Amino acid sequence: MSADQDNQQDRQQTQIPDSSPEQESGADKSIRESVEDIFFQPRVLVVDDEQRIRDACQRMLSEEGFSVACTQNGEDGLDMLEQTHFDIILLDLMMTGLSGFDVLSRVKSLHPDTVVIVITGYATIEHSIEAMKKGAFDFLPKPFSPQDLRLVVRKAIEFIRTLQDIATEKSRMRVLINLLSDGVLTTDNQKNVALANPAFLRMIRSTKTNVQGNEAREVVSNSRLLEMIDEAMVQPADSFAEIADEITVDGEDESEATILGARCIPFRDRLQRKLGTVTVLNDITALKKLDQVKSDFVSMVAHEIKGPLNSILMLLNNVQSGVAGELNEKQSEILGRVADRIQSLTSLSSELLDLAKIESGLITQEKEELDLCEMLDNQVALYRDKASAKSIDLDMQQSGQSVPVMGNRTNLEELISNLISNAIRYTPEGGRVRVSAGIDGNYALLEVSDTGYGIPEEEQEHIFQRFYRVKNEKTRFISGTGLGLAIVKSIVDAHKGIIQVDSKPDTGTAFRIYLPTLQEGKA
Repeated sequence: MSADQDNQQDRQQTQIPDSSPEQESGADKSIRESVEDIFFQPRVLVVDDEQRIRDACQRMLSEEGFSVACTQNGEDGLDMLEQTHFDIILLDLMMTGLSGFDVLSRVKSLHPDTVVIVITGYATIEHSIEAMKKGAFDFLPKPFSPQDLRLVVRKAIEFIRTLQDIATEKSRMRVLINLLSDGVLTTDNQKNVALANPAFLRMIRSTKTNVQGNEAREVVSNSRLLEMIDEAMVQPADSFAEIADEITVDGEDESEATILGARCIPFRDRLQRKLGTVTVLNDITALKKLDQVKSDFVSMVAHEIKGPLNSILMLLNNVQSGVAGELNEKQSEILGRVADRIQSLTSLSSELLDLAKIESGLITQEKEELDLCEMLDNQVALYRDKASAKSIDLDMQQSGQSVPVMGNRTNLEELISNLISNAIRYTPEGGRVRVSAGIDGNYALLEVSDTGYGIPEEEQEHIFQRFYRVKNEKTRFISGTGLGLAIVKSIVDAHKGIIQVDSKPDTGTAFRIYLPTLQEGKA
């Protein structure tokens, strides 16, 4: 028998005939085009003790544009892997010497990104399961056709391309995150660090450079930041709330302390299973210092003008009382208007000073045990005449029990006063104002509601800003400084409470204040 006849018989036995581009089917052409589109030349290593298998695989894969190397045993294959990286390995399981299973284990430990396709004439379920457990990508039983080989290699190429796309995106994302001026920390569901960019490590004053895999508590020393990560992880599946706070990172001395704005959110998969958290830090030290300068300036101006304004007001009262001579009706009217404007300026300066004291914490440090119901009852009594003047029904709903809180009396009285005063001013004649106090879980709940003009939804997020006032056709005639609700918000924050607003135009507004109960307030 001639050599040509021998080769032909071998090809018939292995079912791998010659193929050429002219004989390609539509599917084969699509496979070839997908391979040609790939941006790298795949390196393939064929490890098989049958010469005809090696020759046939090399011939066909070379025609497809692959760089192919062959060897007849596992030992030589591992040696070749030490010298050259291969993207795909076609590995015979049953070989003399080092078995395919042993080679597979070594390959996956040394080159986990290499795709291994096992080929054998002893294709059984047991062999398939064992090979897959050891990291094989696919299984190709002998004898196989060129189409079988092309399909399994095509799947391997698509798998490699997917992995490379993922790796490219991860690398691009890591570069972008590392270049951010904001600090970014991601943790997994075990609260281990998955990523911490240089800005984050710099902001928390960490000297470490590689913290991936470390527990978050080993990297982060700030207790509040760790609490935020814990709070994000325990959020129920139907909640996706951002946890925001300000934290202070101490320096070598007080002047070097850094104030950071921190935001933490959980992230989940499509089945709402918790995967970890993302925390973002931004340095707001300069903004806080600027805000303090502004507050100091406003306080200074308010303090400096309060004395002269009181003096002017006193002199006006003397003139109005006739000390400097009798006034006619027109003069009295003009001086009355001047006195009203000066009184408004005096009230503004007083509120600015109060706001500065509250925000600095100088007042809220003086706390005592208080009964919220008793304070509310006293404030309602003070405003009954004012409500009656507008035929407004001012009613306090009694709970029949005390509502103990730990707070600053002056602050809380001002809070209640501002809320009731606002409710009366922004409720038309004949309306209704309801106030109540009670216990809601671990909080004391204070509620002031009215049937007034209401607040449009788009303006509700601004009403706690300084000097912000809702003005429309119905409210533009109502006087005020725009500081009342800003003071209320500052008092609530200083007492570690929560404020909520529920309002609809032409229906009314309800403010709910949640303050820690007596035991919680002491903590």
